[in-house]
Amino acid sequence: MSFFESDVVRAEMTEISELQEEIYSNVFKFPTMSREDKLEHINILERLLDKQKVLYTRLSLSDDPEAKEMKKRISESAVVMGLPENVDMNVFFRDMSEMVKKMKEQIDKTGSDL
Repeated sequence: MSFFESDVVRAEMTEISELQEEIYSNVFKFPTMSREDKLEHINILERLLDKQKVLYTRLSLSDDPEAKEMKKRISESAVVMGLPENVDMNVFFRDMSEMVKKMKEQIDKTGSDL
């Protein structure tokens, strides 16, 4: 069975897609959201990052050629978005999680992400 035929992987990818859609649909509303809505948005972002990290780890551990190709495309996309070549994606996920944590703390403290 190929990597992408796994029910677990398919379910995770579906959930990642749904979370991404939810994040994207509200990203421009974020500055005008209530404190509670901002925190919910951040919680969704945290879930998305966690799911992406798990999927990336699964891709990294797989010998499936399609999984290796997807991992390669993710790395290439990261470079296009401005990350240095050969960046350790685990470091990227750690840094993103830390940034989201700081945003959440700021909103908790002040009601704003600024």
